[in-house]
Amino acid sequence: MANDDMNHYDFVTIAESLEHATPQEVIAWTLGEFGSDVTFACSFEDVALLHMLHEQLATVEVLFLDTGGHFPETYEFVSALQANWDLNTRRVVPGSDADATPCGTGNCCELRKVAPLQRAVQGRRAWFTGVKRVDAPSRVGMPVVSWDEKFGLVKVNPLATWSDDDVAYYLASKGLPEHPLWAQGYASIGCAAVTVKPLPGQDRRSGRWAGSEKEECGLHEG
Repeated sequence: MANDDMNHYDFVTIAESLEHATPQEVIAWTLGEFGSDVTFACSFEDVALLHMLHEQLATVEVLFLDTGGHFPETYEFVSALQANWDLNTRRVVPGSDADATPCGTGNCCELRKVAPLQRAVQGRRAWFTGVKRVDAPSRVGMPVVSWDEKFGLVKVNPLATWSDDDVAYYLASKGLPEHPLWAQGYASIGCAAVTVKPLPGQDRRSGRWAGSEKEECGLHEG
């Protein structure tokens, strides 16, 4: 979608108007504006948001960025949810340009996540993410709705204002499953080669890209 198609949207005003909306209201606004021409890039830690989306649009496209380096538990969890909920899952894999760059090396995230997602969302009008401001200092200013220049469509973060406790309460109240690695002490789960449990006294994403100064994979940066 060209930027010109979005010229009549004032995303700052829209984000402000939705700042105190519930995630379900944010989803309803998005579907009202863009219909089914949306997609959800799901880490499958985002079960609460996945459930909310599925309730309002059961056929919503769920993108699973399969880097080739996820934990076995993640793959098993994805398969179980896909079967149990009859999800419209689309597995997105890296191109051949990533073959020489295994997970955890060089610019692996650019080749295994960012570039594949850029290809996958082409032609869509909006994408949902499970980003929350409490996840990390790099996300504290994340708006509920914005224009995503990198991917060329509207970015919607229905859970932006939620806390981890909000998510836990929703999962418990709905009887929803959690990612199996949460029970083992992981709090933010990426590729197995670069994910450890949170570091003592640091934020929940501190176990991502352990041993490096990296904080984001590129999906949610500028």
